[in-house]
Parts: sequence; C-alpha cells; structure tokens
Amino acid sequence: MSAISGSGLGHDAFGGAAGQSSSFHYGYDRNCTSGLSKPSKVSQSTVSNAGISAGSSLPQSIPNITHNITSSHAAATTTVRLTRKSTIFVTLRPLGSVPSTDTSQTSRNSLPASLLKRVETTTSNIDEVVSSSTAAAVAESSSSVNPFAGGYESFQLGPFSSPTTSSSIAAPSATAVTPLCPSGNNTVFTSSEGQKYKVVCDIDYLNNDLRYILASSLEDCIGRCDTYNAQLVGGLPCIGALFVPSRLYGRDDCYLKASVNNPTPAKLEMAVGLLISSSSTSTSSADPSTTQLESASGSSTLSAAAVATSSAGYAAPAPTVPHASGTLVVVPSVAASHLHGPSSNKPTHQYINWKPPAAPKLASTLLAVGVNNELSTSYPLSLDTGILELNESTQGLLADLNGTPHISRDGGKGGYLNGQHLFIFCDTGSYTAPSDYTNGNFLGFVSSSVAIDTGMNGLAGNALTLEDGIGQWSDDAGRMRGFSPMTQGEQSYNLAMQGDGQRYAIWPESSLIPLDATNSIMYAPIVYDDVNMATKAAVFTYTGATLLTISAGGKGGPLATRTVDKLFGQDEVQWGCIGGIRSWGPSGVGGTDGKVYLFGKVSGGLLLARVNHGDIADLNSYEYWTGHGWDKTMPSTSSNAYFISGNFMDVDVFYSPRHLTFIIVYLNSYADNTFRFRYLDANHAILSPSAPDADPATDYVESLVEHPWSKEQVLYRAFPGLSGKYIYAGGVHQGYYGDDDITNGGTKMLLSWTAPTGEDASSLISEYQIMTAEIEWV
Repeated sequence: MSAISGSGLGHDAFGGAAGQSSSFHYGYDRNCTSGLSKPSKVSQSTVSNAGISAGSSLPQSIPNITHNITSSHAAATTTVRLTRKSTIFVTLRPLGSVPSTDTSQTSRNSLPASLLKRVETTTSNIDEVVSSSTAAAVAESSSSVNPFAGGYESFQLGPFSSPTTSSSIAAPSATAVTPLCPSGNNTVFTSSEGQKYKVVCDIDYLNNDLRYILASSLEDCIGRCDTYNAQLVGGLPCIGALFVPSRLYGRDDCYLKASVNNPTPAKLEMAVGLLISSSSTSTSSADPSTTQLESASGSSTLSAAAVATSSAGYAAPAPTVPHASGTLVVVPSVAASHLHGPSSNKPTHQYINWKPPAAPKLASTLLAVGVNNELSTSYPLSLDTGILELNESTQGLLADLNGTPHISRDGGKGGYLNGQHLFIFCDTGSYTAPSDYTNGNFLGFVSSSVAIDTGMNGLAGNALTLEDGIGQWSDDAGRMRGFSPMTQGEQSYNLAMQGDGQRYAIWPESSLIPLDATNSIMYAPIVYDDVNMATKAAVFTYTGATLLTISAGGKGGPLATRTVDKLFGQDEVQWGCIGGIRSWGPSGVGGTDGKVYLFGKVSGGLLLARVNHGDIADLNSYEYWTGHGWDKTMPSTSSNAYFISGNFMDVDVFYSPRHLTFIIVYLNSYADNTFRFRYLDANHAILSPSAPDADPATDYVESLVEHPWSKEQVLYRAFPGLSGKYIYAGGVHQGYYGDDDITNGGTKMLLSWTAPTGEDASSLISEYQIMTAEIEWV
C-alpha cells in the first residue's frame, strides 16, 4: 500500500486524493484567532431542513445501531432502531457518537445534570457497532478481528507516550512479604513511602488513565503511583495503580489511575491498589525492606466510591495555593523572558482502523452557497468526525500508519487538564512527508485538531514536542478526523462542496475554561467559509457558537463532546469565543459549584456574561453585565457595557495569588507582535476561596466589574516568524509550571502564538510555527 493510500477520507472538511496538489489551502491562510468581523447576515436557505430526503434508506455500509435519540424540539427520549432499511429522521439528534466518545460513567460523573441530556451512547451500543460491522463498515482489513479478544493483553499502544517519560517515575524499592493478589484481596498494603492502598483483585477500573508504563508487580506499580504524586506539578494525582500480570512481550502493564469511580469485573487477571490516605510527607517510618501488609478486616466494606471523595476520586485534600500576605494588591511586573522557539509535531505511528458509515448525501436543494443554520442544529453528529476513543471496543482495531504524516496548522491555545498539557488548533492540513527537495502531497484538511505536549520540555526552557493521539487519524495515510465533532448536515455539505470553495468550520479559538476536576469547556465559533477558487479570496461568516466539553487522559487522545450543537446565534455577541474564566465556589478548585464567566468581544471592549456551573448548556440560565448590574436580557453587539475597554484580539484573564488580583494578557489587532497586560487595580486585596481567611462563598471573579483596570504595559515582544508577518493566536497556558506557575502562586507563565513562515504548508518548515516563551513575573 502506498504512503498515501487509505481506507477513507475521514475528515471534517476536505480530503485529498493521491498526488493532489499540495498548494490546496482552501482558506487556510485565515488567522484562526484574530476574531471574525461579523458581516451582515447571509441569506438563509429557505429549503426544508430535511436534507436527507424523507424516507430514504441508510447506505448498505451502515451497520445496525441502536442509539438513544432525543428530539430537538422535545425533552422526551426514545430508543430508535436504525437498520439499513430504516428512515432517517433529520429532526432527531443522537445523544452521542460511536465510538468516538468515552462511554463510561467515570468520565461523566462530574458533569452537571444539564449536560447529561447529551449522554454518550452506552457501551453495549458501541459493542454492537464494532461487532456487527462488516468488512465494509469496519476499516479494510485482511483478517477478521474480534475487538473484545484478549482485553489488556491484546492492547498494543505502540509509541503513544505520556506527558513525561516513564523513566522519570522509577519506583522506590519495596519488598512485599507475600504476593498481593489473590491472597491479599481486601487487605491494606503500605508502600515504601508510607501510603496506604486497599488491595483489590480481578476488578477493572476503566478509563481515566494518567499514565501506562511497564512494571514488574503490583508493588512496583504502586511505587510508580507514589512517585508520580511526589513529582506532581499540577493536574490530577494518582489514586490507584492497576497491574495486569498477563500482559506479554514487555507491553505496558501498569496503569496509574486518576479516577476509580466505576469498578467492573475484570476479563483478565488484575491486581489493583486503591489509595486510601495520602501522607503529608513523603517519608515513612516503615523500613522499605519490610513493607507491611496489614489486615483490612476493619475496613473490608470500603469501596472504590468510598475512596473517591471527589469527582476525580482523590481522598486527600487539595493542595493549598500560597497567597501573598497583606491587604493590598501587589503590583505585577515582568522580570525576564525566554524564547523556547518553534514546537515540533510528533504524530503517533498507530491509528484505530475503524471505518464509519458513509455520510448520507444532502438533497441538492441544500447544496447552495450561503449559510443554512439548520445544518448545524437539525442533524445528528457525524460518526466521521471527532476523536476515536481507544478502549475495550476498539483496542483490537489498532493498526500502523503507513508513514509519518506531515502537519501544518494554526491556532494552538489550550491548557492543563487531567494531568496533560493540551494544544487545540484550528485549520489543520495533513500531507505526506516532505523532504529537503520536495514538498509532501496533500492528504486532508480539518477545521480543528488537538495535540498533547509530551515531555513538557518547556519546564527546562526548551521548545515543545506536540503529539497527535491515536484516535485522531481516520486512515493509515494520516488523514484526520478533526477534534470537534461536526453534524451530519455540516459534514455532508463540506464533502459535497469541497471543490467549489464552501464549507462549515469549527474553530476552537480560546484557552480552555476549567469546568471541574476532569473537564474543561470551550465556546467555539461555527464559521461558514466561502472561498473564491480563482482568486483564493475568502469570506468568513460567524454563524453562532457551539459548546464543547473537553476531557483528557484517554489513550486515544483528548476528547471533545459537542454538548450543545449551537448555543449562541449568528446575530448575537460571540460569547465565550474569545475565552472566559472559572469562578470556583465553596468546594474549591475542581469543584462542582461556582460560576463560569464568559467574555464577549465587541467594538470598544469586552462584555461579560456568567452562568452557574451546572447550567452551562441552558441558554436561559445565562445573565449579562449591563454596566450597573446583572440581567437575563442578552445585550446586543452594539452594547458598550464593557467590563474592560480596549482593542483585543486574543485574551486570557486569570487570578494571581502572588499579586492578590486579576491580570489580563492580550494581543490587540494592530499587528505589532506585542503581548500586553493590565491588572485589576482594586483598592484592596482580592482573595480567592483558597486564600487564608477568605470567605469561600464569595464570588471573587465578580470583582472584574467592581474595580478599574490599570494602564496597559508591555509584557513580551514576540518573534514575528520567518515571514516577518504579524503573529496571532496568542495565549497563556495556565498551570503549565505547576507550583511555580503564576496561577498557583508562583512566578512563571507559558505564552504561545502562531507565527506564519511564508512557506508552503506541505514544506518541511510548514506554513505556520507554534512558538512558545517563558515569562518570569515579579
């Protein structure tokens, strides 16, 4: 099979055929986060939303699937059996995609009730999709594969790596007096670091893996968990160690767990240690050579749920963030900066060899130039888009990529989530590998992608390495599925119109907004892109914003769930698209109370909206700052009720415990390659709920509308890139430096931005470079 062969396009926008010209950009030069100037509303198509003609049959390649389906106009839920002869009801929306979403309760147990309206398809439904798929429905394979055979033993993860290398978490030595399983089931094991773990045998805890490494025994695996926590610089701690002794051929057999909320009977022999307590120090009076195995008769009824006292399953209290002393704001200033340079891409060498059903064709009346919002709101999610999860249902479908794809993309904001540092991109092109003498051939094009910062090289002052996950690829050639799921209406339109220059795109343009301990959210613009194929001139129309819920830690890569297909409309303020900030409630950082604040960029400044944590999917629950108070009436795009005035292109607002106030970091639209900052110039210290003597019930983020902002100051003058053109997509990666991070009471901050190179996207240099720098605050 040639380097550019593949079993399907599998992309959210465009796919290229073998040998297609690499100069095909399709509006790719658009700077993803410069913000959309909102043109007058394009005439809506007046045709029926029933783009898949009523009564039409599903293509023969679609397997029989049972979905939970909810009407877009009613709250009632019903179960519909879709077979090859079934009618497609385009006014109905499936609750999840298959198998691109995490189907375990573990990943959803911390979501507010309003989000569970889009609950994922059950595991049994995913089983049905994979097991009932024919050779035409499952990606082409020369042999029949049982996706459930072998379990962990058959799972080969290959080169997919964790945020840091496993060599950095070598376990402390410990010698157990007796094997822990099966004889030690329901006992308490004390590790060499003095941490107590309940031993559980032959119980599996699916998903929420922090890391997967090679260990020699459960004792060794528990030691890796201890070491991981000792070296933790942010994110979720390890609260469980799962060891699979039947893993063969040196494959990773130790799984460090961030959550153990969903115990299930194991299909293989397993030995698990569940963290019961966390010592305040890393030392213990226990001699490492005589690590204790104690009877757990007094706690024999202790369950995984009892160990897990939070949505992350961690029994120990959250660490205290150091705050400055005093009653006044500490004026922030910049001490130094250090340029890391351009990041490099590191695609995985494996993919999930699953071919989704062919996207149904739209009626010809819907294939018209111009925005049709019903394509985003009245169709189910496309199975051809979004990250595939690597789990029990799909691990048997792992296959090797046929070569290493070359990637060119812009955007690149993100944040720290569930122990991983994420970069989320906008338009992304994939190509065959270029050489010093020739450019690569175009493979495919998606409007969003995601990568993990492996190794966290920025901690040592070096350029970052960004790895695309296994679940991101649609075929062995290296075409992508796209990060944000598309609806069938959007996807089918894109496939039909790709040669004419029109498409729908989802551009995740802001930094991650934390939601709880294991999820973040983004309000991503849905954009209609109309390109003149002769001149390559493009017109971008904002059509509204979708709400994405982001999770991380899975083996396939970070996942985006399209919680609300379109939350804000085309003629409304672009709420949240430029970002927002989490106001943590009395339960503290990672809790499930408090509010989410959104920024709305308009001419002259930023507006402010807010909503309770549990109501983010309910448009009627949002309230808006009027300049004098909060009101349920949404202001228009001409409002001047700014919480801060100025010219903003990219924005991040965060609380600094070191300075006892909020800081805003931003790029303006004047193309001068300069990051600037201002701070909230309050007449007293602003205390977060975790500050000593703070009132945990106080909404400290509301201070944004109660005090003036300081004058603008220069933060960092960025390298403009090889082309000399202006930079864009500038952002702060909050939490990157752990305890040393500005958001955790430290002094350091990671900045990133996109720098155009002036080169072709298919060249070795690529069309864009993702640059990072370290900022040192006083």
